[in-house]
Amino acid sequence: MEKLGVGVGWRPEIDLTVERLPGVDFVEVVAENLHPDHLPESVLLLRDRGLPVLPHAVSLSLGGADPVDAGRVAHLASLAEALDAPLVSDHVCFVRAGGLDSGHLMPLPRTRDALDVLVANVTAVQRDLPVPLALENVAALLEWSDGELTEGQFLADLVERTGCHLLIDVANLYANARNLGTDVDRFLDEIPLERLAYVHVAGGAEHGGLYHDTHAHAVPPEVLDVLARLRARVDPPGVLLERDDDYPSDAELADELAAIRAVVG
Repeated sequence: MEKLGVGVGWRPEIDLTVERLPGVDFVEVVAENLHPDHLPESVLLLRDRGLPVLPHAVSLSLGGADPVDAGRVAHLASLAEALDAPLVSDHVCFVRAGGLDSGHLMPLPRTRDALDVLVANVTAVQRDLPVPLALENVAALLEWSDGELTEGQFLADLVERTGCHLLIDVANLYANARNLGTDVDRFLDEIPLERLAYVHVAGGAEHGGLYHDTHAHAVPPEVLDVLARLRARVDPPGVLLERDDDYPSDAELADELAAIRAVVG
């Protein structure tokens, strides 16, 4: 996977900020929020500067028992071509079942049957994409009770059977360690880090005894520590800061990017 550097999630609310932030090597856009025929001027500017622009989908529902919506896949493929993106991504989750949409990234039961469904969907989607697909670990507030595999084993088997890449979200990993008792080091030891495409970093907050991955707070030192533990094992091709609400000043965003760069070198 090509070297991406340190990046930030492009959002229309901070388009001018992203354009002028120092030290931004690449950006990520939410695929469902853009149309390939009417790309925002700011995104086109960044693309034309030579920055990789990576479409990040949130609605394929690759772990769902229902067939993946071909229209959503076609949209993602068209967006990748319009942006000349080196890869696209989505999540190891489902968002729809029985005709209902959760509006949330729901964790999968880590069973071999669920893995079979995920593998079949990912394999089918990959055939219709013009670029490689990376899949992200999600934050969860619950675990299904019949799990047969650890999360790391589940992701490792997914990669082995599909050849997909991984997008590791260290903020989600930290949230799961806090809320579900996930062993961070075991997770990092079990996943195939040679298939790492890039990394997400984001902030969160504690409410009612649970840690919530809000993307609306500063990145806490504990998340940067998880990033450092990953960095001790591999030099990640890219690390991207996500922010989706309560946007801080340009200076604060620049400081967060600098803190990330200090960890990954």
